[in-house]
Amino acid sequence: MTREEKAVYYKHNGFNCCQSVIKAMIDLSDSDKEILTNAASGFAVGMGCMEATCGALIGATMMAGIVKPGKKSAITAREILNKFQEYSGATICKDLKGKDTGVVLCECDDCIRNAIRLLTRCCLWNQKRKDRLSKEVKDITVVR
Repeated sequence: MTREEKAVYYKHNGFNCCQSVIKAMIDLSDSDKEILTNAASGFAVGMGCMEATCGALIGATMMAGIVKPGKKSAITAREILNKFQEYSGATICKDLKGKDTGVVLCECDDCIRNAIRLLTRCCLWNQKRKDRLSKEVKDITVVR
């Protein structure tokens, strides 16, 4: 099962989008897995009941900060954010779900897939983790 498939599986089995991304990538971290998963629980439904940033995007940004800490994490976060916007059509949950427009830009499963792909690509810089990730990197395609 790929990381994308794992993340979508978690989403369909009781975890929110943020938690699903973190759980699928958690083996890259030496941090406490339960604490990370619990910390992500507050970012359900686009943080603030669809009013703010997509949970999958938050999860990818959180993991990027964990695997690439320090000053470079902000640069990585910006890269993930910009590409997520490009591939998913928005970064705000209610916009992605078409809450106000009735037009769904990107379903949760596809937002999760995009977040995993972007996180995987952006974290390839780290040689220690490169071996684990290199087999999983695919060309990122727009999933809507």
